[in-house]
Amino acid sequence: MSDEQPSNGELGRLIQSLRSEVREDLGLLNGRLDKVVSMERYSLEQQARDEALRQIVERVKAIESARDQEDRDRREAEQKAADRRAADRRILFSALIAPVLMLLLTLYLSAQGATA
Repeated sequence: MSDEQPSNGELGRLIQSLRSEVREDLGLLNGRLDKVVSMERYSLEQQARDEALRQIVERVKAIESARDQEDRDRREAEQKAADRRAADRRILFSALIAPVLMLLLTLYLSAQGATA
């Protein structure tokens, strides 16, 4: 045999070496695959996350809706209070000031009639 071609023993050792390297690589690959999440589990986790997000969005919308309703109620109460104050001023005018003005007018006219 020539020097360029490996002997059967060398070929056997090379094949054995390659086999052991392939086994090591497969072992590393299996180790990595053990850490990978299955598609079913990923899908379930995604659905759970989506459901949790949907619930959070609903809660935020409910809170915003309640806050908006409180603001409307507060503005309505303020408007009612302002209307009540305006009505109270009208009542005060008609109950106190108008009679006093009428009395003053009557006194003035009486004084004018007495002097004439």
